[in-house]
Amino acid sequence: MQYLKDLFLNIRVRDIIDILIVALAFYKLFMLIRETRAEQLTKGIFVLFVLTKVSEWLEFYTLNWILDTAMTVGVLAILIVFQPELRRALEYIGRSRFFTKSFVEIKGESLGEIANEIVDAVASLSRQKIGALIVIERETGLNEVVETGTKIKGKVSSNLLINIFIPNTPLHDGAVIIKEDTVKAAGCFLPLTDNQSLSKDLGTRHRAALGISEKSDSLAIVVSEETGSISIADSGSLARYLDAKTLKQILMDMYKPVSGQQPSIFTKWRRKDEQREE
Repeated sequence: MQYLKDLFLNIRVRDIIDILIVALAFYKLFMLIRETRAEQLTKGIFVLFVLTKVSEWLEFYTLNWILDTAMTVGVLAILIVFQPELRRALEYIGRSRFFTKSFVEIKGESLGEIANEIVDAVASLSRQKIGALIVIERETGLNEVVETGTKIKGKVSSNLLINIFIPNTPLHDGAVIIKEDTVKAAGCFLPLTDNQSLSKDLGTRHRAALGISEKSDSLAIVVSEETGSISIADSGSLARYLDAKTLKQILMDMYKPVSGQQPSIFTKWRRKDEQREE
């Protein structure tokens, strides 16, 4: 008891601040790896660490040497295995508002016009059951994806987007990349998601949309060629069966400055969609 009393008496304000910073860092790290393969790998590493300590206490020297060696070599393995998650974490830090400005602050009133053009195009393609994949670049650059397609650098308009996805045209079978009010490229190839638990009825466009949303902070809009349904992928999650009004609201909210921790309309729609599927 005396030891604990002395410990509390010697705690300084800077020690409390130090503990809070570390706790916040661990919380943010947990939120980044939650519901990703990194979460399962972290559990595996924790189990390996516990087994190493148990084998040391029980004096299982051979087993302890093997596990201890595995933990030592594992530091390098972690950097390799967690490469996508580490990249995601660094991009998250780089996207913080301390370093960047929001799209609304840069473009102001033009956001509504851009959203209308995208929604009009998507609604038209949906009615005609013409497949489409539109990726809206945010803070994470997609130049490596742009290089796989044909550069356009044209102003966003519904007519341009519709014409790109008309069947049997040179650029219809790829993704369109949009940055702010500019169509950067079309016919681009996107990485497919590694998620093995997706529904079998999701085609290549949906898997590509999820793939690019997992590797960047971009938002991908998909129009199904079979049903004409509209879906969006964001942060590795997919929301399906959207209407034009909901899509426009998502686009308008997407770049708004953060004001509190209220869930975005994308989160609300995703929850409603999950309840529908249940």
